[in-house]
Amino acid sequence: MRPLETRPETITAIDEALAWHDGDARAAIATLIADCAYLRWQLDLASRAMGVGFTRGWRPRADRD
Repeated sequence: MRPLETRPETITAIDEALAWHDGDARAAIATLIADCAYLRWQLDLASRAMGVGFTRGWRPRADRD
């Protein structure tokens, strides 16, 4: 009789975010929302700073299509 195969548990980004906050889902979500707001601010700042000729008319947008 051969032993049962054990598969290593796959750790996802969700698991890592929850582990960072000691399993507190509300804290993990609050951090992700704050990070999203910060990245949107950075994108807005970068889009205002770059010239139109540099990107040949392309402008970044914060909203998804």
